[in-house]
Amino acid sequence: MAAAAAAEEEKTVKYGIIGVGMMGREHLINLYHLRDHRVSVVCAADPHPPSLDSALHLAHSFNWPLHVFSGHKELLDSGLCDVVIVSSPNMTHYQILIDIIAHPKPHHVLVEKPLCTTVPHCKQVVDAAKKRPDIMVQVGLEYRYMPPVAKLIEIVKAGEVGPIRMVAIREHRFPFLVKVNNWNRFNANSGGTLVEKCCHFFDLMRLFAGANPVRVMASGAMDVNHKDEVYDGKVPDIIDNAYVIVEFDNGSRGMLDLCMFAEGSKNEQEISVVGDIGKGEAFVPEGIVKFGTRVAGRDGVQTIQTVDKRIKYDGLHHGSSFLEHLNFLYAIRNKGTKAPEVDLIDGLVSVAIGVAAQVSIEQGRFVTMEEVLK
Repeated sequence: MAAAAAAEEEKTVKYGIIGVGMMGREHLINLYHLRDHRVSVVCAADPHPPSLDSALHLAHSFNWPLHVFSGHKELLDSGLCDVVIVSSPNMTHYQILIDIIAHPKPHHVLVEKPLCTTVPHCKQVVDAAKKRPDIMVQVGLEYRYMPPVAKLIEIVKAGEVGPIRMVAIREHRFPFLVKVNNWNRFNANSGGTLVEKCCHFFDLMRLFAGANPVRVMASGAMDVNHKDEVYDGKVPDIIDNAYVIVEFDNGSRGMLDLCMFAEGSKNEQEISVVGDIGKGEAFVPEGIVKFGTRVAGRDGVQTIQTVDKRIKYDGLHHGSSFLEHLNFLYAIRNKGTKAPEVDLIDGLVSVAIGVAAQVSIEQGRFVTMEEVLK
């Protein structure tokens, strides 16, 4: 057994990327910076020729030969890779994941968030994956790995602030970027802003609270961004600001404050967790964590500058994608003893909270998780 494990450790893990737009190429760069861990990207699939050309150029600059395909089924049938990264547009995730899971050759999967755009599709992927114990699937909720967020998670898990009562997350940032064919301008494609973007934050709320969501109330609108844009005769319908309240089954509460026309912010994300005995805060991109107790008061607040020396490439997400890959690679090489840290249930619940919030905005009421998950 030890000899077999050692042989597996020495084997180069070969990756294929499905969807090589901005995020797909970001994954390629992260994996290049992991090359000392015996990984390589050997193939890519994308129906958009300019994206494929950009990926080819990037791979060649790394001296990585890259086989390219216009469709994901051709990539799977090629047998070239062991692991597949799904970083295609949100609305394509469901069918691609079902095809990967059903394929005779097992491929481990890292799928970008959101897992799928609807709860039924997420549940079908979860059910399909249960029948393939030879496949591991990790969901790309990489905000967990941002150094200040990871430090705050560590503080909470150590019990330094006591049982969590309140989680408040503020994301004040720039509007959605332009994507291929402007797919991210419409709810039908993205799942809606609170699914597409905010599944990250609902995942963190659940992680900090250590509990599952019960019901959701939200208020939001499309007030500033994209209102003067028209694509094929259609005006975008994605909201650009919202408040969302999430109640958990242990009595704790989470609150999201989202604004996507706030380029004048010092930090893009500010996270606050308050427990019975203390409070912790994380600030991104400052990379700062603040932590204090009720007893010590304001004068006792500590400020910690967080650095993770394992990060070799900061990229678009402050090194979290690099750490995500490092974590997933470890799980792949230790299959049977190590499961992915961010699994399909995490992906499902983060989408379900976002869906509940979207429904709440549309109908002006609390929405229970039971009705969304059923």
